[in-house]
Amino acid sequence: MWRWPVVVPAVWSPGPVSPSSSTPVLQRASAFTGRWFAVLVLAAGGLGLLLPDTLAQAAPAVPWLLALIMLGMGMTLRPVDFAVVVRTPWALGVGVAAQYLVMPLTGFALARLLDLSPTQAAGMVLVGASPGGTASNVMVFLAKGDTALSVAMTTFSTLLAPVLTPLLVLWLAGEFLPVDAGALFVSIVQVVLAPVLLGLLLRTVVPALVERVLDALPLVSVAGIAAVVAIVVAGSADTVLTVGPLLVLAVVLHNGVGLGVGYGLARLTGLDVPARRAVSIEVGMQNSGLAATLATVHFSPAAALPAAIFSVWHNVSGSLLAGWWSRRPVERAVAERDRVG
Repeated sequence: MWRWPVVVPAVWSPGPVSPSSSTPVLQRASAFTGRWFAVLVLAAGGLGLLLPDTLAQAAPAVPWLLALIMLGMGMTLRPVDFAVVVRTPWALGVGVAAQYLVMPLTGFALARLLDLSPTQAAGMVLVGASPGGTASNVMVFLAKGDTALSVAMTTFSTLLAPVLTPLLVLWLAGEFLPVDAGALFVSIVQVVLAPVLLGLLLRTVVPALVERVLDALPLVSVAGIAAVVAIVVAGSADTVLTVGPLLVLAVVLHNGVGLGVGYGLARLTGLDVPARRAVSIEVGMQNSGLAATLATVHFSPAAALPAAIFSVWHNVSGSLLAGWWSRRPVERAVAERDRVG
């Protein structure tokens, strides 16, 4: 029986850990947080609404929380995670290109279509311009997709984020609010690239030490993401209560378009069924923690609301889609495709 992967949610890995690397209690706690990730994040948002004045004061801690999460991501990476570049460069290129084209443009279009406020519109673009998201790798694994491709997409989209995210935000969100692309670049290097590289270095230099703490990373990561959501919601609690339904609709549509168009592009470019599932989930699930952090630091708490809502919803939709695909083995999916074709 498959056991819930014990790694940081940013880059989940389906491989089981050695029994000696952790205690059963820690493994059960990691499984619990992974299985109920969306519920825990939703509860954190509710806490932000209940204690807005108290939690809003913790806003300066948001970048540090994200940096800690990204450090954990780097500690889960291994050289084998980069081998997919050599094996299937076309699939990786299609996936990453879709990641940075579909979601930013969709976020911009929805902001226009639904006539969102400038801050909310900037937040939608920020979510779309962020790299691959938190639990995407485990969703791909459960969906019987190409997990190696999923891990590679998350990794490379994250490494490209310091350059592509500021440029996309400047291009698309600059119409709604002033954007300092240089400051965004510095922030992403500080809270994403540097911690990931440090984590990768630690995994290479002191692998035994890292192995001993791997099972604690999901707990730290889920707690960090939940804390970010609670702080973001607290910082704009009044706005949440007044514009919630429209913003929820925008986020649901944003995520749905990413999942659907991601799959469609993968099919049009000739990728096989497991790769299509990986691209679909990777494109549809964003690093909403990064988007929330950047919005809080460079715009306002209100601009971080789309990311906070996205953090909950994409885990719900990803779980539902993965569950449906898991009941449709790849062989059956190929047979149905050929019959329809």
